[in-house]
Amino acid sequence: MIRKPAVAGAFYPSNPEELTSMIKGMVDLEREKKKALAVISPHAGFIYSGPVAGALFSSVQLPGKYVLLGPSHRMISSKAALMRTGAWSTPFGDIPVDSELADFILSSSAILDEDEEAHRNEHSLEVQLPFIQYFVKHFSIVPISIGYQVSYEELEELGRAIAQGIKKSGLEALIVASTDMSHYVAQSTAQELDFMAIKMIQELNPRGLYDIVTSKNISMCGFQPTTSALVASCDLGAKAASLVKYQTSGDVSGNYDEVVGYAGIVIE
Repeated sequence: MIRKPAVAGAFYPSNPEELTSMIKGMVDLEREKKKALAVISPHAGFIYSGPVAGALFSSVQLPGKYVLLGPSHRMISSKAALMRTGAWSTPFGDIPVDSELADFILSSSAILDEDEEAHRNEHSLEVQLPFIQYFVKHFSIVPISIGYQVSYEELEELGRAIAQGIKKSGLEALIVASTDMSHYVAQSTAQELDFMAIKMIQELNPRGLYDIVTSKNISMCGFQPTTSALVASCDLGAKAASLVKYQTSGDVSGNYDEVVGYAGIVIE
């Protein structure tokens, strides 16, 4: 199965030359690159969140394998849906699904289902791929889409399964957790709430992140994938997390009354 682009021409250009030009203006080829276990990356239209994603992917060493974790913005039948065969297509070309790594992760998790349909129209993972493709010509992915009705304990189990799968593979893989931060609040409110969540990520505290988002009603749409990514990173030996870039849609649109926040974070 080839998973076709769902938001090319909307969230980012469908023309490869235009897409290359746009990403080129958002990355920094001279930036020092860290070796990372995971990154937290936004998933809005590139005009809004692209500068954050560009700075983020410019700042890490990019390997040949990726575990992509994103929220489902639509109802899906699975708590967590993994695509284990086929490829994903973007304007830059096709990216194979890493079936071996997918099977390692799938065999270690009780909540994961093999579910291609859950990925068909979801944008949160798709928009990460052109940035990786800009830097890396050949790589493989394990796409995982997570529903909203998932408990902390289930997210913890998923994170441990991802870490176990990466360990079983014996190869380096980067976990990419896709999330935007606060949605449609004033700039000052977004900054206040978002940095509560960012603080928990920087402290490598998945339970703290889950609790602060749910208790403060922070509209961070991918806090579940980020929670699992934190658990996996800690199991893989994470020592630190650092904020690469933060901005809001208001920094682009000039409307600071209702903004969406974007954060790029590296976990080492």
